[in-house]
Amino acid sequence: MKVHILDDWSDTLRSLPGFRRLSGHDVTVWTDACSPDLLAARLAEADVLCLFRERTKVTKALLEQLPNLRMISGRGVWPHVDVAACTQRGVLFCSNTPADVPNHAAAELTWALILAAMRDLPGQIASAKAGQWQSGVGRTLRGKVIGLYGYGKIGKLVADYARAFGCQVLWWGSEGGRARALAAGETVAPDRQAFFAQSDVVSLHIRLTPETRGVITGADLAQMSPRSVLVNTSRAGLIAPGALIAALDQGRPGLAAIDVFDQEPVTDPGDPVLLHPRVIATPHIGFVTEEEFDLQFSDIYDQVNGFANGTPIHMVNPEVWAKA
Repeated sequence: MKVHILDDWSDTLRSLPGFRRLSGHDVTVWTDACSPDLLAARLAEADVLCLFRERTKVTKALLEQLPNLRMISGRGVWPHVDVAACTQRGVLFCSNTPADVPNHAAAELTWALILAAMRDLPGQIASAKAGQWQSGVGRTLRGKVIGLYGYGKIGKLVADYARAFGCQVLWWGSEGGRARALAAGETVAPDRQAFFAQSDVVSLHIRLTPETRGVITGADLAQMSPRSVLVNTSRAGLIAPGALIAALDQGRPGLAAIDVFDQEPVTDPGDPVLLHPRVIATPHIGFVTEEEFDLQFSDIYDQVNGFANGTPIHMVNPEVWAKA
């Protein structure tokens, strides 16, 4: 089959062990983003698409220009895929979200951003490179309260890191998440206001869904201390539109350390979030490690091979296969 892999911007996948799983196919790897029209031209002969997270939206308009497409393989949630349009055109969509495999890479970056914010690593590095030596005084993490919003796999990993650094862990999230945390013997804030007010660091670890979009409001952020840090390695849409910049301008929280943006990729150096003096930003690299890529794409390749062998797995729209 003609298999096209989209958006491998760093051209990494071909060098990883899992890529050998596609050895029986005619594989094309695209390493750049492009316009919808050019994308449709590139994929005109594709039998299978492998998606790189949410970097490309699969719309009805795109699908209508891909007459040969039979299957799409992805991993994780799929707000970027028009599943109804896939079904209408007879394109099988497969995506796996393993319940028991935490994203260690994202958790590690979360902790790196917390350290960077507390010790002002960007400022200290810039000062040293400018020949000015020390630029200020950081803060020790030991004894601080790390507030984790979302009692899930990544949040639990970050909690382990926090305890290893001698921090206190405080939880908040959905009613069900809070109940699970309490049942596990964790400390849950008495209410939402107290969670934001008592945390030296608030880190977000929930999925972006229609229900969670904008769940972090300006009123929440206003409860945070002027010395506190908001960390977001999940999704920018969890924060209400405009609330983050407004809160930073008002000094609550004192800093934000983020890995996610409303529109990605961000290529404008004048972007107001990137330019904000109270923001430490990385370009959505929470999952961008060789190990995480190989883990995720091994699942994607297995889905491709299952389809090729007549035994598809992780079907999102199995009715397509039933009619095949």
